[in-house]
Amino acid sequence: MPLLEIKNLAIEFVTDHGAVRVVDDVSLSIEPGRTLCLVGESGSGKSVAALSIGRLLPGSARYAVGQVLLNGGDALRMSPAELQTIRGGLVSYVFQEPAASLNPVMRVGTQIKEALRLHQPEVATDEEVVRLLKLVGMPEPELRAREYPFQMSGGMQQRAMIAMALAPQPKLLVADEPTTALDVTIQAQILDLLRELQQSLGMAILLITHNLGIVSDMADEVAVMYAGQIVELSEAEPMLRGPLHPYTRALLDSVPKLAAGKARLAAIPGTVPQPGHFPPGCRFYDRCPTRRPECATIAPELRQIAPRRWVRCDYAV
Repeated sequence: MPLLEIKNLAIEFVTDHGAVRVVDDVSLSIEPGRTLCLVGESGSGKSVAALSIGRLLPGSARYAVGQVLLNGGDALRMSPAELQTIRGGLVSYVFQEPAASLNPVMRVGTQIKEALRLHQPEVATDEEVVRLLKLVGMPEPELRAREYPFQMSGGMQQRAMIAMALAPQPKLLVADEPTTALDVTIQAQILDLLRELQQSLGMAILLITHNLGIVSDMADEVAVMYAGQIVELSEAEPMLRGPLHPYTRALLDSVPKLAAGKARLAAIPGTVPQPGHFPPGCRFYDRCPTRRPECATIAPELRQIAPRRWVRCDYAV
């Protein structure tokens, strides 16, 4: 049974000019101990979809249709008290910018202990804080527990965020661009850490990224998002070896290759359409190199074309 199952999720933001749909017909699932990478350009709806799992979107958001099933219970229909038990307890988040997510006026150890008090009060001790910091590879954990976030490097702040997320022993870790703004050495260390923690704790991981190098390193499965929709969903290896959707192919073609020499990098022309201004047919139509006239008006459905493989393109084979 999947730990997380999202079914036909649609999310709208209510504005002065009416409701604007930003996520549309998103379905995916993650099994215990597995890693699903959610991939796409900025503005594709990845973070909005991920925040919906714990109902963390602002009050202007409206869950139009769909279900978010966590261990069988629908998070979209839970009471505030029920949500309090799953936030942190069942699903924890590591956000994009640790410096913005950590409280600047509280010591790091105090912030980790706060997470413990909410979900594991019997072990909310200084010793447990130090153990968690050791678990994530923090150097001199006793000292770091007494420091403020501004006294730490970006890599240390990210490790502190991961320690805080792990404090309640979640079954699902949502990591939203966990290596953004970190140098490549620290990026590799953070990814190695997530992999090791997953193996030792048996967590499922939803990893949000636009970096396809991370996908090849970490993913068991990949969901590619574009303009609020899943356009391809597959096991990682077959997708990376033979992408089906034109957008997935374009993303892979834009990855720098050492063997390419001085050849220009491939770029995807245009930009992701803004919510509220999605085209009536295929949302990738204006940027697609293989588009056909009918793609401008016929919106493709996400269809299964092989076991554990779906694509939102009528001409993918």
